[in-house]
Amino acid sequence: MNDDDLRLSPRTRADDLLRWAADEGLEPVPVEAVRTVLALLELGDGRMHDGYPELSSPVVEQLLYERIYMYVQPDSDPGAYGRAVGLLIDHQRAARRLNAKRQERLHAEVEWQGELLCGLLRQPHLVTWPRLYALLLRADGVDTTDPAAIRAWLDGFRELTAEQRAEAFGALTELDEIEADGGWGRQRLISIGMATDGARLLLENRLMQRSYRNLAGLNALGLPMPDELSGDFEGFEAAVAEEALRLLGEWTVPGLPALLVHEYPDLAPEPGTEEIEAYLAEQAEQPEQTG
Repeated sequence: MNDDDLRLSPRTRADDLLRWAADEGLEPVPVEAVRTVLALLELGDGRMHDGYPELSSPVVEQLLYERIYMYVQPDSDPGAYGRAVGLLIDHQRAARRLNAKRQERLHAEVEWQGELLCGLLRQPHLVTWPRLYALLLRADGVDTTDPAAIRAWLDGFRELTAEQRAEAFGALTELDEIEADGGWGRQRLISIGMATDGARLLLENRLMQRSYRNLAGLNALGLPMPDELSGDFEGFEAAVAEEALRLLGEWTVPGLPALLVHEYPDLAPEPGTEEIEAYLAEQAEQPEQTG
């Protein structure tokens, strides 16, 4: 698959935005946060202008309240994502894409939504398998830039009993402890699997939509479709799935999501339709609790 044809990977202007911010003397923001924010915005519902996503209240809310916690596990201050959006707001104001009133309003919304995001990232019932294992790897001091070290840790974790794994999950200080919700039992694990599958499928759909938008330009010019879409749709789907896993790794630990899907699915189970239906039936049969 030729990405120059399909243009699946977001091609953000993170470096340009950071250079502009430095020239303006603005507060530095980690490059990882800027790249992540721009990539997720590019894959969102907003429009693009001159290579930058255009911001609005719904776009900001979708990013900070609905998307980041699905994909990202920060290894530093989660507040950096709100600050990255703030840089983009100021850049759009400087480019006269926003007036002063809208700039002020968006900054206020980002401050509020950024605080909510920090809380969402601490909720154990919202975590996904890549996020959870990223936390575990960092907590154990694993060199997350070393694929061999990651594999060795996963091999060791595979040897633990279900009870020992649950204890490891519960010991993570980055996630809040919620009383009377069943803890790290079957209910939580099924919900994590469902959330992981849903987040990955949503990302794949966004990547496909992005690719189709770019290819529409070829059609408008009367140019032929790339070979990848002229008869090998399965190959296109495989390329989309691979790119989704790569991005998920970029936002958690590089290579980890692909390992969990392809080599360690027993450590990150994603329930099938029958298991989900059986689970929901069990929940419906339980007597309603009254307080």
